[in-house]
This record gives sequence, structure tokens and C-alpha cells, in this order.
Amino acid sequence: MPQAPAIPQATRRRHDREIVALAVPAFGALVAEPLFVLADSAIVGHLGTAQLAGLGVASALLTTAVSVFVFLAYATTAAVARRVGAGDLPAAIRQGMDGIWLALLLGAAVIAVALPLAPGIVDVFGASTTAAPYATTYLRISSFGIPAMLVVLAATGVLRGLQDTRTPLYVAVAGFVANAGLNAGLVYGAGLGIAGSAWGTVIAQCGMAVVYLTVVVRGARKHGASLRPNAFGMRASAQAGVPLLIRTLSLRAILMIATAVAARLGNADIAAHQIVLSLWSLLAFALDAIAIAGQAIIGRCLGAGDAVGAREACRRMVQWGIAIGVALGLLVMATRPLFLPLFTSDPAVKDTALPALLIVALSQPISGVVFVLDGVLMGAGDGPYLAGAMVVTLAVFTPVALLVPAFGGGLAPLWAAMTLMMTVRMLTLWLRARSGRWIVTGATR
Repeated sequence: MPQAPAIPQATRRRHDREIVALAVPAFGALVAEPLFVLADSAIVGHLGTAQLAGLGVASALLTTAVSVFVFLAYATTAAVARRVGAGDLPAAIRQGMDGIWLALLLGAAVIAVALPLAPGIVDVFGASTTAAPYATTYLRISSFGIPAMLVVLAATGVLRGLQDTRTPLYVAVAGFVANAGLNAGLVYGAGLGIAGSAWGTVIAQCGMAVVYLTVVVRGARKHGASLRPNAFGMRASAQAGVPLLIRTLSLRAILMIATAVAARLGNADIAAHQIVLSLWSLLAFALDAIAIAGQAIIGRCLGAGDAVGAREACRRMVQWGIAIGVALGLLVMATRPLFLPLFTSDPAVKDTALPALLIVALSQPISGVVFVLDGVLMGAGDGPYLAGAMVVTLAVFTPVALLVPAFGGGLAPLWAAMTLMMTVRMLTLWLRARSGRWIVTGATR
């Protein structure tokens, strides 16, 4: 960021209140999402090992499929927030409806692919002969809930753009409770087995989508916004989402390459890697909550034509990102000996994981800057730059990660490569933030 005068104390306090008000509920909603899979695993696990293995394969496929479409939330948040900043609430909600209609269209396309191809997809992912039938059953049934999942993503983006992160928190918590109750009742009460778990999740996701649609439709009627599908608006939403899709796919490729390299290092290394990656992902939720606040605040500032406010908000959120990164790093360092026994009693796995956890701890301030600037540029609608920066990061990370086993390195060098990846991301994002080229004011970019 270019050298600038210190932010006035009153302005800093206002930014702090906004960041906390948006980030804390967003963090709660983010944490609630993986609890769906956790609840399913806990319930299905008592049916047998084959059923749990089948659930593991199917849930991994579903999670990947839905995460690919996370641009529905990100792009919608930025677009709606700009309209809110410009003082045009009807257009903001109309923009959100375009994202929701696009989500329904994409969800229908996913169902059309998943239903006939489910057995082949499960086979490609290496499910055993005993687990494959359960994975196929779960995948086919759960695919009916994908349109609802995508609607939830898009509608969450609408509410975030409207500066509301509390409603998504309430819906996520209610959805988790309903999902757990439905799964237990259908799996054991109705005797449906793994199919009951899948139907329970579908019903819970559909219920969440209905709640979101009720809130958005009520807002549309209040402000006179049209609810009809608009081809031009859906196409604009898709075009805004393509760069974010490229960004997401590049990031997923990095994580898959890291896991593949860890698998080549040996059983202890891949087991330790999964533990470290789980913690890294959990820490990401805390940092991503600030990024979500950034999307909403920056989009609103730019929509209102407040370039100075956008710069000040960006600087303050970077300070928050660094501070929370330092706090998380210290927490990881202090709890490493207590954290590992929760996942393994194998001394080899513990010895392998400890140095990698130290690297993760030291890299948290870098991660804090990365997540915040990522959110700032998303809020600014700077998707093409984000896509290009992530492709560059992937190009740097891939050869470094692949050289780790070639030079006899272990898990710690692999996570050093992960830290390099985050450092490259930080540099590319910082250069963009410093240039100011992301600051484009107006109701649309």
C-alpha cells in the first residue's frame, strides 16, 4: 500500500465496529458448514466401515463440486454491495436474484451429470468394491440437494452484500441442527441406512434454501425488484464468476498437489499432512471471516464513490489480518503438544507433524494478509487479476512441491513450499493493492 497519513481514530473505530459486526457472524456460519459432514460421519459411522468409507468418497466429491461454485457467493457479494453503496437497493436485490437464478441453472446441470455418471465417478476416485455401492447411493441422492446448496451460496452472497452476516449464521446453525436430527431419524428410526443420511441432508439443504429465498423475495417485494429470470443479468453474473472459478480451481489444484506429494512420502507423512491440513483449514475460517467483511465493506464504499474510505478500510483490515494471524500463530505454537493427541497416538505421525505445525504457526501473519487482500479485491470486483495471480502462484508452487520427494525432503519441506505459495500470493495481492488499480468506483465496475 502506498504511504498514507494515519487513519483518524474515530474512523479507525468505525471500521473496527463494522469489521467485527460482519466478521464474527460470518465466522460462525463458516464453521457451521463443515459440521454437516461431521454429523453425517458420526451417524453413518455406526452402520459399518464400508458405509463410512462410501460416505467419505461421496462427501469429498460433493464438497469439491460445491466449492467450485463458491464464486456464486463471492461475485454476488461484490455486485450487490456496490449497488447498496450507490443507494440503489432494488437494483442490488435484482442483481442478487440473477445470481440465484444462475445457481438454479448450474444445479440442474450438475444433477444431469451426477445421476447417470455417479458409478463411474466413484470408481475413478478409487472406492473399494464394498464401499462403492454406498458411495454411489449417497452421491445420487445428495445430487438432488445441489441446486439448494448453490442457491444457499448465492443467497448468502446477497445478504453479505446487503451487509447482513447474521441471517446466514442463524440459517447455518438451524440447518446443522435439522440435518443432525433428520439423519438420525432417517438412518436409524426409519431404517434407511446411508440413503437416510443422504435424504436428511437434502431436506436440510432445501429447508435452508427456502428460508434464504423467503428473505430475499420479501426484500424484493418491499423494494419493487423483479423476481423473474433475466438472461442478461445471469450472463453478467456468470462472466463475473469465471475469473473467480479459475482462481478457485487453481487453489484446489495446489491443495491436491500437496496431498499427492505427501502421499508419496509415506504413511506417517500423509497421516500427519491430513492433520496439519485440517488445522490449516480451520485457521483459514477465522481469516476468511475478515475477508468476507472486506468484500462487503469495500464493495459498498466503491459503489458509493468513496475511494478514500475504501483505501482506509483496506489498510485497517490488513492490520486486523496481521494481528489475528499473529494471535493464531502463537495459539498454534502453544497448543501443538495438546493438539496432536486428539488425532493420533502414533509417535511417528506426531514427530512428523510437529515441525510442519511450527511452519504453519509462523506463516499465519502471511495468511492473514493474503485472506484480507483477497477479500478486498473480490469486493472490488477485481476477479481477472485474482485469477491471473493464482495461476502464477500455482506455476511457482508446483515444481517446488514436486521437488520435495526428489531431494529426499519430508513433510516439513512440503509445508515450507506451502508457505512459499502463501508468500507469492501475498506479494501478488500486495502489489495490486499498492497500485490502486483495483479502486474503480460506481454501481458497476
